Amino acid sequence: MHENSVKLLNKAVADELSAVHQYMYFHFHCDDQGLDLLALLFKQTAIQEMMHIELLAERILFLKGEVEIIASAPVQKLTKVKDMLALARQMEEDSAKAYNIWANECAANADSVSKKLFEQLVVDEERHFDQFDNEMDHLTEYGDNYLALQSIERSKRTAAGGPPQA
Repeated sequence: MHENSVKLLNKAVADELSAVHQYMYFHFHCDDQGLDLLALLFKQTAIQEMMHIELLAERILFLKGEVEIIASAPVQKLTKVKDMLALARQMEEDSAKAYNIWANECAANADSVSKKLFEQLVVDEERHFDQFDNEMDHLTEYGDNYLALQSIERSKRTAAGGPPQA
């Protein structure tokens, strides 16, 4: 009955799973570079994307569908912060656009619950976009000094005998 919704929900699972992989990759590299604030942002966003997968999977199972756990794209091996933020921003923008379209498709197929789920995801994806966009603005405005300040803070904590991450 809701085959189209299940198909769209599984596409979203694939996109969210790709986002988790990509953001964790970025988290690892930002952490390695001593960029604690950005590392934490990517990690927290990955966790939120995992929660999206859970919501989508629950809906798929309710509709008696099979959850497909296959990422839609491989991890892009980017290690420059500007490139990371540009990709993250684009991923979030693309997801928000797709989820808006898919919400309308679900509504057209008399599946208001899946429609509402996609609309809820749009809110989160737009918030993620805004966070990455703000970080890109900071990087553009302050340049490498913005990144250096994050790295210096970790060095200060480590030199003082504190943990590498606050």
